[in-house]
Amino acid sequence: MVEPLFDKDIKKAPTRDGYGEAIMELGQTNPDVFVLSGDLTESTRTLKFSKKYPDRFIESGVAEQNMVGMAAGLAFEGKIPFVSSFAAFSPGRNWDQIRVSICYSQANVKIAGSHAGLLTGGDGATHQALEDIAITRCLPSMVVLAPCDKVETKKATIAAAQYIGPVYIRFARDKTPVFTTDNTPFEIGKALMLRDGADATIIACGTMVYPSLEASEKLSKEGYLIRVINSPSIKPIDIDAIIAAAKDTGAIVTAEEHQVYGGLGGAVAEVLTTSFPVPQEIVGVMDTFGESGEPKELWEKYGLTAEHIVSATKKAMERKPRGPKGERAS
Repeated sequence: MVEPLFDKDIKKAPTRDGYGEAIMELGQTNPDVFVLSGDLTESTRTLKFSKKYPDRFIESGVAEQNMVGMAAGLAFEGKIPFVSSFAAFSPGRNWDQIRVSICYSQANVKIAGSHAGLLTGGDGATHQALEDIAITRCLPSMVVLAPCDKVETKKATIAAAQYIGPVYIRFARDKTPVFTTDNTPFEIGKALMLRDGADATIIACGTMVYPSLEASEKLSKEGYLIRVINSPSIKPIDIDAIIAAAKDTGAIVTAEEHQVYGGLGGAVAEVLTTSFPVPQEIVGVMDTFGESGEPKELWEKYGLTAEHIVSATKKAMERKPRGPKGERAS
């Protein structure tokens, strides 16, 4: 178990900043790393790379499908291209090219989807990618990562460069708590327990990990011990960690800034139904598009706050099987 940083004065930074720092580091250490942008260098934090390594930077303009084709060509020549855009546009707009030119062709391309989720705020529904995990997770050979803060986003980006094969990384626009450290482990395919507990488990990814810790803290004041697991690797998912949590705590809640269909909740449910079924509640966007608004207001309206996670956790615990005298099973 790794204890995260947790206090009211915690530092905040956009997860996309971790991506920008990582590609600058990769640019310095690996001459095969290329970056492609869909006319969004400032927003995706690729501007510094474009200025320092102009010979390894390609501005594709607003042509996401073409950008993927160029990236595939670079990969076939032994390069490691990072396709950078808003998640709503990549993988949202160029899914067919990702499917055929990258996944079917086994091209070593990394897709960086910025501005995922409702934290995109005022840009509204057209820019708030809430389906990107689902559409990438279903693609053969695609690794799907949703890091929880700026530090983990940097680690995920560097790990993606080292991994041979297609990788999708999603991250957000708005500032969120930075609660992991340089020493916090990160590995593709592995989840990490941040807090232990025996009454239920919250498995979260991306920007929903910190609210899950807050929910666990709130529930602890009511006498509940809630395990919190950070699952930045959605595909491959950490099957062992999920089964262990189900056996130890008997109830699972998943939390993600994504549709309730096809994302982390679905991935966890697939493990539980085939291995160790227990009650599960999914906290996410309930089959609807977002809208323009302040991020905090949107999280409240669409059910993504710590309070919503608390309610879902209590509901999952209430569904745990009861013994012959009516007591809940531990």
